[in-house]
Amino acid sequence: MTTTVFDVINPATEEIIQTVPLAGLAEVDAAIARAAAAYESWRAIAPADRSLLLRRFAAAVDADLENLAQLEVRNAGHTIVNARWEAGNVRDVLNYYSAAPERHFGKQIPVAGGVNVTFHEPLGVVGVIVPWNFPMPIAGWGFAPALAAGNTVVLKPAEVTPLTALRLGELALEAGIPDGVFQVIPGKGSIVGQRFVTHPAVRKVVFTGSTGVGKQIMAGCAEQVKRVTLELGGKSANIVFDDADLELAAAAAPGGAFDNAGQDCCARSRILVQRSAYDRFLELLEPAVLGLGVGDPADSTTAMGPLISAQQLKTVSSFVPDGAPVAFRGKAPEGPGFWFPPTVLTPDLDAPSFREEIFGPVVAVVPFDDEADAIRIANDTHYGLSGSIWTSKVDRALRVARAVESGNLSVNSHSSVRYSTPFGGFKQSGLGRELGPDALDAFTETKNVFISTNPA
Repeated sequence: MTTTVFDVINPATEEIIQTVPLAGLAEVDAAIARAAAAYESWRAIAPADRSLLLRRFAAAVDADLENLAQLEVRNAGHTIVNARWEAGNVRDVLNYYSAAPERHFGKQIPVAGGVNVTFHEPLGVVGVIVPWNFPMPIAGWGFAPALAAGNTVVLKPAEVTPLTALRLGELALEAGIPDGVFQVIPGKGSIVGQRFVTHPAVRKVVFTGSTGVGKQIMAGCAEQVKRVTLELGGKSANIVFDDADLELAAAAAPGGAFDNAGQDCCARSRILVQRSAYDRFLELLEPAVLGLGVGDPADSTTAMGPLISAQQLKTVSSFVPDGAPVAFRGKAPEGPGFWFPPTVLTPDLDAPSFREEIFGPVVAVVPFDDEADAIRIANDTHYGLSGSIWTSKVDRALRVARAVESGNLSVNSHSSVRYSTPFGGFKQSGLGRELGPDALDAFTETKNVFISTNPA
């Protein structure tokens, strides 16, 4: 039998760093069978013991943090500062959910004639499909609460970024997570991911990726009434009012749009600026963009690394053709690597660069007239994942935050994700919520039990 392999490439140098075997259908089915076999014993582990195993897993990640970070720098082109944070996020998410097995409480509901109680029962095998833009943290957001709730997990990393996921699988075993409880299976989405959708033993699919693929997964899972959590695309608005601290808003905007080279579904890639402050904001934004350090992601002073692949470079470049309304752009290295400079456009509202998810370091800046106009423009999209509001007025911040159709908003900052708070999108940006105290409910079913107290 011929084994299919994939050459993992360093996007900053275009060098092959490792060759990884890709699973075929037989290997996927075998992994799902192992997960199904391990499920009954894993769910039966006492809550305190399951908590202890997850804490050991977190400690193993912490001990290997620098190695994981360096792997991500080479595999995904993430800056070393970001990669260290991402490995630390896996550790923190595991620690956070390690408390869950002993605290995922049911309810006693008053009823006539007896006692009524509810239980949170695990689902079974969970298939987690991870994207290439944030391979480590997004993996942890799926597997940590799933394991804490008593499920077993088969995880498929993106083909181009499998290395940290494979290492996390090794660390789980080293920490004492039983064999079959958490497995990492590299492979094509059309084989591994699709099998998660069709295999009856997989009771839930967790997917992060494009809206188009998410729709296909949702449709496929519907045939078995299979549970899904979907975190999909975004085209988030960064709304800057004229009463905001413009210097602070302009200084923060590159980080909100160009972090991870813009390969972030939370990227604030549409900057909406009140017309009276528009020119001044652009004046302040220009030096912040031109001064952004783009280069070797292993250098701790680098702010932005390369795009993930030649295909992604081609896609991003298509949004900035010759004659595009470029206000200004930064610099990027020449030579090997998939580099694209941070770029600021001033397009019309119907331009593809303003309406479509680019997934690269390209931001569009447009003016708006008043609060109602800002809300109208911000909501004129199929997406609704993230966004920011810059204003000095608390009442305005609350009004706009309630009116913008988005799952995650921040005021006078670009914060999107905290492991202790829920994360997910409105509209076509997704279905369900990850992280926070309620994520356990997404990996369990509520069982209701009535016990009669009436005499026989």
